[in-house]
Amino acid sequence: MFDPVDQLSQPVTFPFSGRTAKNRFLKSAMSERLATFSTFDPCRRGQPTEELVRLYETWAKGDIGIIVTGNIQIKKDHLEATGNAIIDKNLPSVFLQEWTELARAAKSQGSLVIGQLNHPGRQVSINIQPYPEAPSDVEQPSTGGLLFGRPTPLTKDGIKDIVDRFAFAASVLHEAEFDGVQLHAAHGYLLSQFLAKRTNIRTDEYGGSLANRAQILLEIIAAIRQAVQSPSFIISVKLNSQDEGFCIEESITVAKLLEDAGVDFIEVSGGAYEQITRSSRDKSYTVETREGYFVEYAELLRSHLKLSKVVATGGFQTSQGMADAISRGAADIIGLARPLTAEPLLVRDILRGETKQAKGDKFPESPMLRFVASAAQMAEIGNGQDITDFDNEFQVARFIAKMQKEIPVAISEALFS
Repeated sequence: MFDPVDQLSQPVTFPFSGRTAKNRFLKSAMSERLATFSTFDPCRRGQPTEELVRLYETWAKGDIGIIVTGNIQIKKDHLEATGNAIIDKNLPSVFLQEWTELARAAKSQGSLVIGQLNHPGRQVSINIQPYPEAPSDVEQPSTGGLLFGRPTPLTKDGIKDIVDRFAFAASVLHEAEFDGVQLHAAHGYLLSQFLAKRTNIRTDEYGGSLANRAQILLEIIAAIRQAVQSPSFIISVKLNSQDEGFCIEESITVAKLLEDAGVDFIEVSGGAYEQITRSSRDKSYTVETREGYFVEYAELLRSHLKLSKVVATGGFQTSQGMADAISRGAADIIGLARPLTAEPLLVRDILRGETKQAKGDKFPESPMLRFVASAAQMAEIGNGQDITDFDNEFQVARFIAKMQKEIPVAISEALFS
């Protein structure tokens, strides 16, 4: 049996930017929700806070090869959630100083830092935006106690504005010394909505064929190249392995188009609000069954690509399972998300040989509850507090009792049923 550390500590060089990550780990984007927010004044939203900077400073100490920041929104009134960070050309400030501070904190130990850019499309709570915009007027069903407004189909001018906003946000991050950007085309958000036939029923050049449905994504990549004008700036994409209206074969075809467009790496993911991704207890993910939710698809995708690197994220628990995915050629990079909210120094400890497994938890079966718990842990890290240990049954019981008391009944039922 090979030493997992030997595999996981190897650097990886990206084919188009020429940049090199110091090891095979990627901190996957999560929605930190630690930026400023005002219900009544959108111009007071989205500013990175010292808590957000402290969070990334902490992750930097964990020796992670690539750190992807979470869910930066491109429109101040179209948000995934309250507390999202925002880069909007219509805000009074793009918060360049704050983004620069965050980048320096995250890069302080040699990590590459990537800013994930996103637009929620129809997946925006009615409390934030009652009139969402999307490819088509296909309404998002109520999920987890959240209500969504019926979307208005984007006009061609509206699509051009979206493309320009992604490019503008990328240019701000480049100026702030980020190493690149990730376009969020997964989890049912706007770019994913364009890709899926179920949510894209347009009859113009942005609907119909897969090439048409992928057009906005390719236009954004071209616009970023034009706006940034730096060959060493990384462009990556988070892509669903499949979705309703977007099959595996189409996902592979899109990945090939992304490679042709010069995308350095593709992070494989899955799921949306309507279909919560599988939890870690839906299947026994041992090394023998190729630990990780999307490893099988990542391996299939990698076999169709010649240059772009593939990141497999989700479901990894052991260093042996992570290294196994690399050694088998299933993935080039291992993505970790929630394990790094429980143990922000996990990667460092794995590479030092001090641990071989991520900490588990004692939650009952509820993927949404785990998302909420990870958000709470990120807030604790950002505020310099001790991280709640959800591998402790007492801490889990106390957290669940607190959530049931504080959140609305409808959401509570969705979380705990």
